[in-house]
Amino acid sequence: MFARLKGSKLLSAAALVIAFTVTSCGLIPTQAQSSINAVNVDESRLAIKGYDPVAYFTQARPVIGTSQFTSEHLGATYQFSSAEHKSLFDGNPTKYAPQYGGYCAFGVSKEYKFDIDPEAWAVVDDKLYLNLDKKVQARWVGEKEELIEVADSIWVTIADTPSTDL
Repeated sequence: MFARLKGSKLLSAAALVIAFTVTSCGLIPTQAQSSINAVNVDESRLAIKGYDPVAYFTQARPVIGTSQFTSEHLGATYQFSSAEHKSLFDGNPTKYAPQYGGYCAFGVSKEYKFDIDPEAWAVVDDKLYLNLDKKVQARWVGEKEELIEVADSIWVTIADTPSTDL
């Protein structure tokens, strides 16, 4: 195949083959790929300790979901308090899923993956952020804009790292 190609066409074809090989082997993460380590779940793969992620937006408070209404997203199971909330999530899961895979937003800004308390939360710029507990949240809220900016840049480097390795 390469013998018939000349000059830049040969380089372009070779680059495509290399890029495809590297990406399919998992050496360069793609948007479609997601590590099990990138989402904060319990042993049964339940996210946010069973709380309804949509309720933070629609009811401005944490609401426990039910196993009657569930959806899968990035390998995690999310529970909802109603069929309407499930439908909203299914229509746009990246809007409602918590940032940083549901790990503590303050912790991520310090290069850690801490668990969360679903009662320690904030919606900032239409994104859900969770924190370790209300004490950490109070500290995070005072600097949230700066800490979100830092955490956004750190998350891309630690997302697939197991929390025990940080």
